Amino acid sequence: MLYRGFATQAEIDAQYDVEQSVPDFGIYARHYTEESRLARHRLRCELDLRYGPTRAETLDVFPAEGRNAPVFMFIHGGYWRMLSSKEFSCVALGLVALGITTVVVNYELAPKVSVDEITRQMRAAVAWVLRRIERHGGDPSKIAVGGHSAGAHLTAMCLQTPWREDYGLANDDPIAAAVLVSGLYDLEPLRFSKMQPMIQLDDGVIRRQSPMYSVRPCKTPALITWGGDEPDEFRRQSDEFNTAWTAASNRSKRAPIAGANHFTAIYGFEDPKSMLCQWIAQALGVRR
Repeated sequence: MLYRGFATQAEIDAQYDVEQSVPDFGIYARHYTEESRLARHRLRCELDLRYGPTRAETLDVFPAEGRNAPVFMFIHGGYWRMLSSKEFSCVALGLVALGITTVVVNYELAPKVSVDEITRQMRAAVAWVLRRIERHGGDPSKIAVGGHSAGAHLTAMCLQTPWREDYGLANDDPIAAAVLVSGLYDLEPLRFSKMQPMIQLDDGVIRRQSPMYSVRPCKTPALITWGGDEPDEFRRQSDEFNTAWTAASNRSKRAPIAGANHFTAIYGFEDPKSMLCQWIAQALGVRR
């Protein structure tokens, strides 16, 4: 067996090749692109701010009205190997309407860099936002971080960060809330998938980059969610991460989204009345 009863790559790909889990991935790709273009046209935005030294290390800020706004930082998916921040400006549509400044982060992609390096970049981006978002109207004491698919994995890795030791921050739990949508928390099965030539996992990367097995006590409450129509491995991974998270005496809300697939699971970010936006607003103390 390759992994948990899966005997072949085809069996693993049937669960983890999300583009093949829907009849036409292009529908969702067009939705992200078109709604993101609308968001950049409709909302105030500060694009391509640099948080690190390389060209890919940039982020886009969509400021809410007023000063000292709570902040949500979004990390996109794409199996660490595709897409960019620009396809996900759309997540700001629902959140800015609630008075939440939204930050959408870009990163360098595999195989140009490793998953280890992408995690480092995301931690650097979080530190940048914590230290500098006040200059863009945000409240550094009310910053939520979230992501989708590989972005949820990267969010979970940010929750494992020794912030005081590595970044000199005042405490190890500076993130006010976390949102993990359709995440990957055990990378082992991907080693046997069609993604392996691009993401190049080995024993060391899997050990370091599987947050399922390195959960620490953390004061950050987490929303752990996925689409009810996704392949079952996404439910299993989310459930098992939730179990590990709560076993460390951490707080979570487990909330599958009925009728959503892997790609529509994040559509709620575009609607201020959605469960995703409302949970973030409540976690950040927004009263609407």
